[in-house]
Amino acid sequence: MSSPGIQSLKDLSRLREAPSLDQSTAEQLLQELEVALSQSSWFTIGVMAPSADQALSSLRSVEASQQWTSLEVVETTTDEGPVFLKANQRGGTVRVRIEHGLGSGILISGHGDDDTQPATTWGPFPLDFFG
Repeated sequence: MSSPGIQSLKDLSRLREAPSLDQSTAEQLLQELEVALSQSSWFTIGVMAPSADQALSSLRSVEASQQWTSLEVVETTTDEGPVFLKANQRGGTVRVRIEHGLGSGILISGHGDDDTQPATTWGPFPLDFFG
């Protein structure tokens, strides 16, 4: 299965929902992402998912693949429905809230230690991209 129109991280930025990716495209994007991530000091991660459990599972797969310390969930929901998860490495926290009308996928934003490095966001990646 091919991933038409997706050849670089930049191609993902125009999407509202994570695309299905073939293995070759996923590997290429992961290599490009690794280089991009190495240029940032810390990260925020946004996960748009059908449930809180799925969002947290996707976050944990990002943390494991990048060998990041697991962040602490300080706010979540027990309601059923689509969620937005926001994880912040600098604060060490994760917040999950019900949010309707979003697509599905993982967004990662790289940040610098000061204003000289603007934040850059990559994605959306499929929820199982890092798994």
